Amino acid sequence: PFGQFGRTLTTGVISALDRTIEGPDNRTINGIIQTDAAINKGNSGGPLLDSSGRVIGITSAIFSPTGTSAGVGFAVPVDTLKRILPDLLTYGRYRHPWLGIRYAYNITPGLAEVIRLPVQEGLLLVQLYDGSPLAAADIRGAQTQEILGNQRVYLGGDIVTAVDGQAIAQISQLESILESDYQVGDTVTISILRDGKNIEVPVELVEEPR
Repeated sequence: PFGQFGRTLTTGVISALDRTIEGPDNRTINGIIQTDAAINKGNSGGPLLDSSGRVIGITSAIFSPTGTSAGVGFAVPVDTLKRILPDLLTYGRYRHPWLGIRYAYNITPGLAEVIRLPVQEGLLLVQLYDGSPLAAADIRGAQTQEILGNQRVYLGGDIVTAVDGQAIAQISQLESILESDYQVGDTVTISILRDGKNIEVPVELVEEPR
């Protein structure tokens, strides 16, 4: 710890699972383990062990106003490490899978009522990145716009309802699913609603542009 001391072992308990933290590149990291074992500067990268000595995670961060251990530490689960390690060894980085949504509305019952949508949850696509996997698959963003009250609303885009049969309600949920369950090169089936018709479109995931 602190760059001064040798091998150090601290003990604690798993305080919570599936936490979400923000990484150094401002990207959300999901599925994080929270522990109250003391983690200080210099501990990052050390293993988090269970009571049998098995590695269950790698310590990565703390939450502390002072920069020293306050009993809230975080570790990346070993299953996540196994998933990203091949990319790290091959490319020197993790390639984030990407569909190419630039902007979308999270559909709620209230929004569905106001803009007269046929479903009460899903993603109403507004804008896609040019050349993205979704755009290449002829999935569409907004086609028209209206003024509702004092706001401009973009309408007519495809509604994403599911990925490989898993219902999608929010853009953050979609991003989390892609990060945890898929890799670059995988093909996913995107379920969309267009003009009242349900359509399933195969889309190959590519690396998110850096």
